[in-house]
Amino acid sequence: MCARRISGAIAATTGMGDTDEKKAEPIEGEDFYREGPYIVFTEKFLRKRGYCCESGCRHCPYGFKPRRAE
Repeated sequence: MCARRISGAIAATTGMGDTDEKKAEPIEGEDFYREGPYIVFTEKFLRKRGYCCESGCRHCPYGFKPRRAE
């Protein structure tokens, strides 16, 4: 997942820009972990977010599998 998508996903989850309701920031080790330069979201975080982004997340609870080029 690219840095722009990551920041967008975190912003969407944390409610950045929302004036009515603020959501808690993701917690490292619980909602995501780092793997080299990447941030990997946990299944718990993705379920809490409530929708599939169709990016092929490693722990996608919605069953999305990206198509592989043949």
